[in-house]
Amino acid sequence: MSATSRKIAVIGGTGLTELDGPEISQTLAVTTDLGQPSSPLSVGRWREQEVVFLARHGHPHKVPPHKINYRANLLALEAQGVTHIIAVNAVGGIHPDMGSGKIVIPHQVVDYTWGRESTFFDGEYRPLEHIDLTYPYDETLRQALVKASSECSVDALDFGVYAATQGPRLETIAEINRLDKDGCDLVGMTGMPEAALARELGIPYASICLVVNPAAGKSDDLITMDEIRAVIDSGMSEVRDIIAASLSLI
Repeated sequence: MSATSRKIAVIGGTGLTELDGPEISQTLAVTTDLGQPSSPLSVGRWREQEVVFLARHGHPHKVPPHKINYRANLLALEAQGVTHIIAVNAVGGIHPDMGSGKIVIPHQVVDYTWGRESTFFDGEYRPLEHIDLTYPYDETLRQALVKASSECSVDALDFGVYAATQGPRLETIAEINRLDKDGCDLVGMTGMPEAALARELGIPYASICLVVNPAAGKSDDLITMDEIRAVIDSGMSEVRDIIAASLSLI
């Protein structure tokens, strides 16, 4: 696939589009057969690569994780001809090596969410089908992100089991202990059904996780939103660097 035929989507917060680098040429307010996406799509170029940005929680940040119309988000990107999706996720760290500020390229998912519209193949919108989600992240795209992190000298971990919880509240110590025993390394609220929906559409999908706090009970300190925002503000530049470096590798 040539560079001109690729179109890379980035799903995350609005912080990425506000950083230096991407040149946004238009903003598209779109709708889909399954409703409106969380935000308008920002379309432009970044290092000579066509890119599309979608703010998962809306802009301003207002849609809680369990109310995001994930299906509309993915359909909106598909309609734009997106060929790859890079998801950016803010997470809590469970694994001892995944402290605040650490960047992780996860390789597996455990889904603890409930009640979300989690498939296109519901027998109504599309006929029932079963997809293989043995490896929830596209390995070729994942390795491009791992290589990109090395090329831009960002110390990112190339493994991690992402636990997707319901939110919007943070978890209890007992819940994190359970996730830890289940083999989870990270905890977030938006990793599913996003990954599964991308697989249903046949769009390669991988994630960059920024650890913004130790999960409940993994630190003696209480978790505060001010501290989380501070880590996001400082860590998002490294996430941006990884994405920028990956554009020539995908």
